[in-house]
Amino acid sequence: MTKISSCEVDTALELITGKWKPSILLALINGGTLRFSELKRALPNISQKILTAQLRDLEEHDIIIRTVYPEVPPRVDYRLSEYGRTLIPVLETMNAWGIRHAEHMRQK
Repeated sequence: MTKISSCEVDTALELITGKWKPSILLALINGGTLRFSELKRALPNISQKILTAQLRDLEEHDIIIRTVYPEVPPRVDYRLSEYGRTLIPVLETMNAWGIRHAEHMRQK
């Protein structure tokens, strides 16, 4: 059995958990490159301030790429980085476990 260090697990979970990060990541996985307004529309209950902060945090960790186009009005796009795309199988596995867990709890 592989030994798992809680420190690295905590680091990974800190990056992808929270109220909005999984939803932001899911929107970018399913939608590809999205503008800020498209992300906001996909997550109607998130405030602009929180969305901006979460996107900045994901960008700081090289999970997403923010592209600013020199246009008037300014256009900003977000997409998963190549590094960020490595999270897809992790999130798929977590989703599958979540489905199994929900079923397990229903049968309990």
